[in-house]
This record gives sequence, structure tokens and C-alpha cells, in this order.
Amino acid sequence: MKKLDARDPLVLDAHELPRRAGESKKIDITIKLPNFLTNGPVIVPAETEIDLDLLLEAVVDGVLVTGEVYLEAETECSRCLDPVQYEIDAQVTDLYVYEDKEITDDDEADEIRRMQGDLIDLEPALIDAVVLELPTRPLCNDDCLGLCAQCGIRLEEDPEHKHEIIDPRWSKLSQLKEEK
Repeated sequence: MKKLDARDPLVLDAHELPRRAGESKKIDITIKLPNFLTNGPVIVPAETEIDLDLLLEAVVDGVLVTGEVYLEAETECSRCLDPVQYEIDAQVTDLYVYEDKEITDDDEADEIRRMQGDLIDLEPALIDAVVLELPTRPLCNDDCLGLCAQCGIRLEEDPEHKHEIIDPRWSKLSQLKEEK
């Protein structure tokens, strides 16, 4: 487990939140993403501004973090390569267990997020929430026709565009037709 740094924008400090179940603290901040996020076709670059609207709630075993993450991602259409803007509105719900709490089930130990002192590492929860919201096949619109495979022109500009493909076995016949 990496040592958390309170200066990291994705590390929340919950020292002001009492360890009594039912206590809560609202956090509304805008941060710059320290590392890029991607699902393959869409890359959210580092330094992208992210709005976090979170609620930290003290529960018996730790701190429950719930809320929304807003950001804008720019990519290109998978059919015509035009730029596409996406507004991502992801939900975060994660329990961060206090450092001193015992976890008995080994299967759960790998899935549970732990606090380091009063610090909460929000990066894994943010990755889980945002990457799942990114489109796997970004499109500029659902009816995008894309590009011509032979010449590369945009089919939106000429929907009737076609190339006459002649089977090489019949090419001699087409030459005879042209000679007439």
C-alpha cells in the first residue's frame, strides 16, 4: 500500500469528521486530475478539471464516501474521427475502513479500501466510477455514416457515394465494353 500524501488532490483528509456514527461532512471542490484516465478509446488527460460533490459520513467501521463526479471529456468519433465532447456525471459510493478495524474475511480484505490515519485515497473510487461512464464506441451522433473505406471522404457529405469495384477476373470484359 502506497503512503498517502495529504497534498495530493485525490486524497481527502477526514480529521475534522468525528468518529461517531451519523456525523457527516460535505465537500464541494474542483481539482485537476493528477493522472490520465482511459477506457481505451477515450482518454481523459491529466490536468482535466473535475468537480467533486461528496458527502463523507462516519459509520461504525469507517467513512462512507458518496456523491457525484462531474467532468468533460473530449475524444473523436469512432466512425468519422470528428471531435466529440462528453459530459461525465459519475456516482461514487465507497466505504473506507478505519486503519485500526480488523477485517476477518480474506476475500473481502482485497476489496475493502482502507484509510491511512485520517486520509482517504479517492483515486481508485474515482477511476472505478469515471472509467465505467466513458463510452466504449464514441460517436458524434447515432446516425454517423463514417468515412469511405476506399477514399476516406465523409459519407455525411455525400451519402450516395460509391466506388465501382470490378472483380479482377472480369476486368478484360469491362475493357471490351469500353472499346465499343
